[in-house]
Amino acid sequence: MATNTISRLAYCDSLFSFRRRKTRTVMVGRLGVGGSSPIRLQSMTTTDTLNVEATIAQSIRMIEAGCEIVRITAPTVADAQALGRIKEGLVKRGLGDVPLVADIHFSPAAAMEAAEYVEKVRINPGNFVDTKRFAVKEYSDSEYEAELARIEARFTPLVEKLKRLKRAIRIGTNHGSLSDRIMNRYGDSPLGMVESALEFVRICEKNGYYDIILSMKSSNPKVMTQAYRLLAARMAELGMEYPFHLGVTEAGGGEDGRIKSAIGIGSLLADGIGDTIRVSLTEDPELEIPVCRQLAAPYQARPAQPPRRGTSELSHCADFYAYGRRKARAFKVGPFVLGGSQPVRVVTPVPPSATAEEILATLEEQLKKAKGADPEVIEWTVRSKTDLESLRRVRRALSGETSRLAFLGRFEAAPALALEGLADVDAACRPGQDGGEPSWLCAAARQGVAVWLEASSAQEALAQERAAREAGAHAVLGLFGTDPTALVQEYRLLAAQAGDSPIHIRAPRAKGLEHQVLESSLLIGSLLCDGVGDSVTLDAGLDLPRSLELVYNVLQGAGVRVVKTEFVSCPSCGRTLFDLQSTTERIKGQTGHLKGVKIAIMGCIVNGPGEMADADFGYVGGAPGKINLYVGKECVQKGIPTEQADQALIDLIKTHGKWVEP
Repeated sequence: MATNTISRLAYCDSLFSFRRRKTRTVMVGRLGVGGSSPIRLQSMTTTDTLNVEATIAQSIRMIEAGCEIVRITAPTVADAQALGRIKEGLVKRGLGDVPLVADIHFSPAAAMEAAEYVEKVRINPGNFVDTKRFAVKEYSDSEYEAELARIEARFTPLVEKLKRLKRAIRIGTNHGSLSDRIMNRYGDSPLGMVESALEFVRICEKNGYYDIILSMKSSNPKVMTQAYRLLAARMAELGMEYPFHLGVTEAGGGEDGRIKSAIGIGSLLADGIGDTIRVSLTEDPELEIPVCRQLAAPYQARPAQPPRRGTSELSHCADFYAYGRRKARAFKVGPFVLGGSQPVRVVTPVPPSATAEEILATLEEQLKKAKGADPEVIEWTVRSKTDLESLRRVRRALSGETSRLAFLGRFEAAPALALEGLADVDAACRPGQDGGEPSWLCAAARQGVAVWLEASSAQEALAQERAAREAGAHAVLGLFGTDPTALVQEYRLLAAQAGDSPIHIRAPRAKGLEHQVLESSLLIGSLLCDGVGDSVTLDAGLDLPRSLELVYNVLQGAGVRVVKTEFVSCPSCGRTLFDLQSTTERIKGQTGHLKGVKIAIMGCIVNGPGEMADADFGYVGGAPGKINLYVGKECVQKGIPTEQADQALIDLIKTHGKWVEP
């Protein structure tokens, strides 16, 4: 399929108003997925499947947390048989209605056995029949057709059995485990992920089997969203209406894992895409469910909105299926250039009571943690003469920091005081309608002060932009509101109509830190992954160091500014060959100071080599008590005893010139 054809495919009904994607309902046991069913919440056990009692106990904890679908790995026929005993144990405890899913890699025989006991079987089209060798081969059309015939012969018996037993299937494509056949024809791309799944869907349909759910997972939120969008577009083109399971695989743990998951899952839910979700955290699985619930909550039973008039031909980005930065004109704000190809700038609100000493202490603390993670633009709210005097006093005290700090005055004051304060700032904002007042804009233009325009709607912001252009002022366009899910669509509409004016994304304050992390990531991250946004503000009410840490974590999760080590770690499952949580924390403690280095920590080789394709180094369970080390997707050391593996990883990093002392 040609790229220009792909770019024209419609992946959702509207970019600017919510409407859930229409799908068929697939029954997973007694639970409906898709159609008018709620967005279902699921997770996966981390116990050894052969340890039946431990797996039952963990499944119960997950169910008590709100997990509606429990997935369990079945790497062998023996593990698949254990699923029957696990099901019996849950039935005895009155939990037999909770569907179980067998997670299958490499073994059609395990899938056939698991189908006897569970309500759904998940297969990975990249390794259900194929073994990953990273082999390069040019396939002729006839050779490719022969490969498809081989797959059909191996896959059809499972399809026939699932159909007979009324079981569902998830065809779960992973970016990290595309087959060599797909890689050689389509590349390591969203298109390759989609075509990998469609090969298996066609075999299902050929056999009259339609109880299909699909997923397109990647550890990179950009790749993940692009792949799901392309799948939705191709499904619409082919007249298919299968539900989707959403997830960012190997998201990691803690705040970083939640951020990456919210960016990927949240942005798709905002498009109306997604019928069941799983957040893959390197934590106990029951801790994933509250995060799933918060991400899904705004879209549960959300009514469809009518398309906005006159927007059917508009788009907020050039290509839905490949990243590209929105074009915006560049201009100076204090010591920085904003817009154009410049980094996404960070605007940090500080209270008028802040002192120069506090700001300097934060600068030094950030310098120790992550060079380049400064509060680049200080936003100072002025409501009174006292506030303006405080701003002047702090700015004088920080005169030695003019190479890395600019000041944005947020003038929520009388017009005369706002005009007076223009002489003391590099940029200025008058929130609401006053921001577009011609006399204010002309005064800012005369003094060379950039203006941050902030409105409640795209239409109002565009009216202010026209006034700013007439006044000759450099303007940055932004929006305010309390609902981040609605703001996503409004920002998109603004970006689609705003010409080349830079755009500022302001994340509103949420109820509690957990909500703040997820909602800010959804709004800021989803827009940045589409190339929209030249500066950001996190209006979280946190202290300055914590606010900066969170906003830079979101920027790193979206892949637009790298200020620290990035870790890709799987959530653990019964295949994992070491304690993933403690190992991840241990390696972070030793390597977390390596800015810009990406390290993958994988419990086994199922998705590891592929997901590590864009990682610098990989630490992978190769066998019980043994670790394999990778550089990119190449295994460079095998069978290292676990007790020696941490130092071996450090030595490998040193060998490649990427080590610095803490």
